[in-house]
Amino acid sequence: MTVTEAASEAAALLDRPRWEGKIFVDAWTAGEAGTRSVVSPGSGQTLTTIGVSSVNDVRRAAKSASRAQLDWARRTPEDRAAVLRRAGELWQQHAQEVQWWLVREAGSVAPKAWLETSAAAAECFEASALPTHPCGDVLPSNGDRWSFARRRPAGVIGVIAPFNFPLTLSVRSVAPALALGNAVLLKPDPRTAVCGGVAVLRIFEEAGLPPGLLQLVNGGGDIGEAIVTAPEVRVISFTGSTAAGRKVGEAGARHLKRTHLELGGNSALIVLPGADPARAASAGAFGSFLHQGQICMATGRHLVHESLYDDYVAAIAEKATRMTVGDPATETVALGPLIDHTQLAHVASVVDDTVAAGAALAAGGTHNGLFFAPTVLTELTTDMRAWQEEVFGPVAPVMSFSAPEEALDLARSSEYGLSLGILGEVGAAMRLADDIPSGIVHINEQTVADEAHIPFGGIGNSGTGARFGGAAANIDAFTETQWLTARPDIACYPF
Repeated sequence: MTVTEAASEAAALLDRPRWEGKIFVDAWTAGEAGTRSVVSPGSGQTLTTIGVSSVNDVRRAAKSASRAQLDWARRTPEDRAAVLRRAGELWQQHAQEVQWWLVREAGSVAPKAWLETSAAAAECFEASALPTHPCGDVLPSNGDRWSFARRRPAGVIGVIAPFNFPLTLSVRSVAPALALGNAVLLKPDPRTAVCGGVAVLRIFEEAGLPPGLLQLVNGGGDIGEAIVTAPEVRVISFTGSTAAGRKVGEAGARHLKRTHLELGGNSALIVLPGADPARAASAGAFGSFLHQGQICMATGRHLVHESLYDDYVAAIAEKATRMTVGDPATETVALGPLIDHTQLAHVASVVDDTVAAGAALAAGGTHNGLFFAPTVLTELTTDMRAWQEEVFGPVAPVMSFSAPEEALDLARSSEYGLSLGILGEVGAAMRLADDIPSGIVHINEQTVADEAHIPFGGIGNSGTGARFGGAAANIDAFTETQWLTARPDIACYPF
């Protein structure tokens, strides 16, 4: 951090003396499990420390949130909407400061960091409309009464967010949950707990959110489990790997909690005959290499018609070879670092095993520390790891097909079903899209896209459907349906 940056931080949103080495349970306080260093994946330098929660911290946070939620749910819609609108304004006001952390803590390149702060503002503005959204139905009744189905706040929501888009994937659940009258326990990934946790708490503090409604509990799997099992927590909103999501879902089922799971992906991009191979390769490179491929929607399988295959491979390999990789905090680069050495080992093993099984490297396949070169794999078979698995790294596996039926079978063969991109003639694309199960479909776009007002979610191993974004999905996710009747007089009964 430069002298100028340090000076400006002193009067800024993320002034360190307030939160450094702490969690938030009603106030900034020491976590009972000590502290943890926050390390920049780009430089390897320690940026700060965060507090680490104990299970007891989670229990205290859940009880306090439950008490605070009752009054919050009674607030007028305008009161709640005003807090969300102010939060959106604050994300815009403090965008550069939060982006500083996204670049250094999450390894984000500058445009991706900008995208996250813009998305956080949009999520809050969109959520500010939820308090005044129609919240029920008038039902017919066979009795002499009025009959209603109305939506009520669920209570306390547990939000467990990942490292890859730490800000966006926290706020997209926190904002609508609060807007609809709930309290929230937030557990960011400990590797990105400042931009995915501290920043969120500070924004809502400054926006005027009453105390107790948003609690920050940092930690690992034990803290996630404590959130799921806390009696006060009624709904879990989890974004992360499929393996971790299965555990969350199992624990939630045992404790009769609703769990909304947005999990992994291995999204297909189908390039139809007649498509422009250069423009298609540009779309494919974006889908596979954005944020080092560490995106659930990343293009994991490129299915290219045989008439375009050679040109497509040459074009995407050239793009991969020319893309710059480095520390986005000190260089203008296209790709930053992978998040840590565990992720590096996974990506490297998938690429190495796939090449050992007979695939060819058209580009990349190497790394310098956490900086993994954009990689293009060809001569694949469907049983190879890079084709079967979610790589979560900057890897583009490319396979050819000869007929639409073959592309259909290849696209359908994955256990994941998050996002699908189809490039080419629209009529042919529509016919394919109707037969390929996927939570999201983009025609003449690659697989990575999101907006605050759209329903987002996958099927199969990608999760439990659209449980994020848009009024319908958010209201379904963060409220309960209550049947309410009213009669003009006390009813007569036969007892």
